[in-house]
This record gives sequence, C-alpha cells and structure tokens, in this order.
Amino acid sequence: MPRASRVGSLHDSGDSQPTPGLTRTLSQRKPAPAWWRAYSGWANRHRNWVLTGPALVFVGLLIIVPLCYTLFLSFTNARDNLDLSNMKLVGLKNYVDVLTDTERFWPAAGRTVLFTVVVVIVEMVLGMGIALLLRRPFVGQKFVRGIILLPLVATPVAVGMMWRLIFEPTIGFANQLLKWVGLPPQGWVSSAKQALPTLMFVDVWQWTPMVVLILLAGLASLPEEPEEASLIDGATTWKRFWYVTLPLMRPTVVAALVLRTIDAFKTFDILFSMKGPGGGSMHEVETLNIYAYTENFFYTRYGQAAAILIVFFVLVLMLLALQFLNRTKET
Repeated sequence: MPRASRVGSLHDSGDSQPTPGLTRTLSQRKPAPAWWRAYSGWANRHRNWVLTGPALVFVGLLIIVPLCYTLFLSFTNARDNLDLSNMKLVGLKNYVDVLTDTERFWPAAGRTVLFTVVVVIVEMVLGMGIALLLRRPFVGQKFVRGIILLPLVATPVAVGMMWRLIFEPTIGFANQLLKWVGLPPQGWVSSAKQALPTLMFVDVWQWTPMVVLILLAGLASLPEEPEEASLIDGATTWKRFWYVTLPLMRPTVVAALVLRTIDAFKTFDILFSMKGPGGGSMHEVETLNIYAYTENFFYTRYGQAAAILIVFFVLVLMLLALQFLNRTKET
C-alpha cells in the first residue's frame, strides 16, 4: 500500500476523533460570565494599551512624583532637613530670590548657555566633517570607526578624572607636552580663565563621536541619485554638499542638534568631576546644574535648590517646544 494512501486512511480512521470522555467534559464546561466576556472583548480591542499600560504608568510615576515633590519644595522654606512639620509655605519667595540673584544664578545661567552653544556648534561641525570622511570606503575604515567611537565607551566621570590628571598643572601630560615644544605651561582647569574652555574641549572630545554616529547613519540612508545627477552636471564638492547632501540630511541634523543641545544643557558629571562643588573656588565653571547641586547638598537650602531646578526644567521644556514647533512647521 503506498505511503500517501496509508496516511490518508490514518486521517480518515476513527482514531483522529476525540474520545467520548473528552467530548463529555468539554460539553459540561460552564460558559464564561457576561462581565468576563465583555472584558475580554474590550481588552482584545485595546490590547496595545492593555499590554503597554503598566509600563507607561510606572514610567509616568517615576517622572511625575519627583517633579511634583520638587515643585512642592520650591514653594516652601525647606532647609537643613526635609521634615514636613518644619516646613512653611512661602509662595514665590524662592523664585524671586533666584531670579533676582545677580551674583550666582544669572552668571551660572550665562555659563550654561555659553557652554551649550559652543560645544554643540563645534560637535556638529566636527561630527559632520568626520561623518563625511567615513562615508566612503577606504583601507582601515572599520578600525578608524572603532577608534573614533572609543570616547563613548567610558563614563563621563571617568573621562573627567582622566582629563583632570592630563591637565594637572605640575605633573600633567598636557604641560609636559608644551614644554617639549618650547611653550610655557598653562593653568588649564586650575585657571579661572581657562577652566571653562578646557571643560568645553573635554565635552567635545567625548560627545562628538555620538554626533558622528547619528550623522553617519543619516548619510547611509540617503539616495545616491541626486548626488550622481549633480556630479554629472559638474557641481563642485562644496556645492554638492551644500545644495544636495545637507538639505537631504536636514531631519537627521536637526535630531542630532536637539539631542546634543538638551544633553549639553544639563551637563553635570564632567564639570563636577573636574572642578568639584561650586564649579571652582571662584565659581568659574558653575552652571545651573552645579549651582542647584551645591545649594541642595552643601548648603541644604532645599527650597531654593528646588526653585532652581524648576526654572531649569522649564528651560528644557522650552527647547523641546521649539523642536516640536519646528517639526510642525515642516509638516
């Protein structure tokens, strides 16, 4: 008997039918309650929200609860301890004190803006240049890409400590290198005038690879036809970049720009690891983050520190709103 016939006869035989006991058990099962059937239908229709809802609620609580507590502290005179019985509501006094503080707050805000603008511009320019160089294949391309991405491997605190040793005025490698080439040693981080530019250099060194990574991914997704057409038309390298590549790269450039702006705006770890609390003895590198940290953990002025953080949070929200308006306008 052929194999197919045997298989067919096997399927047609009575062995494939359920046993009488199983049929009787299935027929005796009670139908689900009406409320359960209604819930099952609703859950099936909204399964996306049902499955992701717990995670969204958890993440939302992680954001909302600390934010609401910080907002509450900003309206109190909390100091030295966080005992609710010792707190008194003071209204907008902390905000008035912060916004009228021309000695610490506004200089820190100016340094924050200056630090952000300088490092983001330099990182975007360097990132675009390096990404364009790495776009075309060449000998050792993978090795060069790996070397460029190395700064992203280390944590910002470790990077800060490493560069602090390099820029140490007496035994640091930077001044030793200057001596070898006949230049006078510099103060670097210990100098009030050179500290902020030095920290900008460290930030550029660490985060330019991230910009390269984003822009390189954008370049890899561009179509080749527009650039080939401009090449046939005789366009120069600069014109091909300015009129063809850059407009096509605009969404990727804007994404990298916004990510790095927000990240640079709230930089803390590199600054703190290299200069400590207060941003130096003369507050030469004190940004809003360092200012809030010092007020909170060294002077224990919790109410005023909370007001600084709320103002800082509003500034970050304004940056996000500008990005949203820009995308809405493009759409």
